Amino acid sequence: MEVLITGGAGLLGARLARQLLERGTLANAQGQQTPISRITLLDVVPAKGFSDDRIHVVTGDIADPATIAGVLTPQTGSVFHLAAIVSSHAEAEFDLGMRINFDATRLILERARQNGNKPRVVFTSSVAVFGGELPAQVPDNQVLTPQSSYGTQKVMGELLVNDYSRKGFIDGRALRMPTVCVRPGAPNKAASSFASGIIREPLNGIEAVCPVAPDTPMWLLSPRYAINSLIHGHDIDGSAFGSSRALSLPGLATNVKEMVAALDRVAGSKVAGRIRWEQDPAIIRIVNSWPGDFITNRGDAMGFQRDADFDSIIRSYIEDELGGRIAA
Repeated sequence: MEVLITGGAGLLGARLARQLLERGTLANAQGQQTPISRITLLDVVPAKGFSDDRIHVVTGDIADPATIAGVLTPQTGSVFHLAAIVSSHAEAEFDLGMRINFDATRLILERARQNGNKPRVVFTSSVAVFGGELPAQVPDNQVLTPQSSYGTQKVMGELLVNDYSRKGFIDGRALRMPTVCVRPGAPNKAASSFASGIIREPLNGIEAVCPVAPDTPMWLLSPRYAINSLIHGHDIDGSAFGSSRALSLPGLATNVKEMVAALDRVAGSKVAGRIRWEQDPAIIRIVNSWPGDFITNRGDAMGFQRDADFDSIIRSYIEDELGGRIAA
């Protein structure tokens, strides 16, 4: 079994690769657990920290046909398409967002069709596919009304995955990811980046700025459960998705005020006091267009899991990234 992970140098791509190496197998086209012989990590920067000879690191442009032809071959049985230009960046640079979020997705699917081996393809979509006037809890059958270029590009990707699967070119799944929190490392250009920053920075002894109001709703998933969802979504039989290969993953519904309160409970008032409130209208406009709670009956029935509460998300970050230690 050969596996391709786009965005392989990023948080989810690298974590996914490590968990796959530890796991050792994935479901093949017939649904049988098959040993993983090779994992190709494609990104614009090289993935680091791997010594396993099953890892193949490739640096290149995901929207370049020659690059994709080199990494997606008839031997590739599984594709995790994680690479994307994130929300605020895609809004600010429309052409770049279209090239990476839409054109590259079509290129990957078309290459898979040409290869003729019907690989399993996991496409990471987003709750940004929804927007505008929404119910308090968004159901599985909610009409897609994105209010950003990023959300629109993800909708188009979902439709491609669905149609290429309907035609039998791939065995695809489009998983709508909640905001992944807490992400380690430096902030990125995603509008949701603050959700990790207001936890990560205070835990590391650094002041953080929260650009949205305390009552801003959030739909979250920890890195642990995000990776588990990607692998679980891959291994489910495609027929379980029914007529739509797109699925809203189960997540945790909370708000920013409760996130800060959880930080206080877990790490203490001194740590929570490192958050400064300074609203940013551009971030607010994008984040407020996203729903903050979902009814995920399909995902629940298919066995996807979620975090119990935000306290446990913070504790998992402290354990996984800080070695159990909090900055004084």
